[in-house]
Amino acid sequence: MERTFVIVKPDGVERGLVGAVIERFERRGFRIVKMDMRTIARSDAARHYEHLADRPIFQGLLDYVTRGPSALLVFERDADAVRVARSLIGATNPADALPGTIRGDFGGTLPENVVHASDSPESYEREVRIFFPEEAGSLTSIDR
Repeated sequence: MERTFVIVKPDGVERGLVGAVIERFERRGFRIVKMDMRTIARSDAARHYEHLADRPIFQGLLDYVTRGPSALLVFERDADAVRVARSLIGATNPADALPGTIRGDFGGTLPENVVHASDSPESYEREVRIFFPEEAGSLTSIDR
């Protein structure tokens, strides 16, 4: 089994897309392991996006992702969870995302691109520690 971490961001929640996003993942063989709906704390958002801290978009990105509730999910599937999730969500910029992907079908304009998914098993481990710290160490990305 492999796991990945997904956020349906505030624009996706505001537009009523949580169910549509989950349905797309489930159609591809993902199962929900953990789910929470909450407004992300600014400190958690800053940790999550720390790789962008020196870029001019950083503060606006934090404002966006903390402005309202997000759906935080851990999904698992038999194999290739990270790779399949990334192909399912599409390119970061919705203008570049292919039709049929979540961002291609539902994305607006950056930074409002509806969804985030871990880009590697290592990112999954880091992200799950930020958003589900009570699960740290018990949610492994490969073969439980």
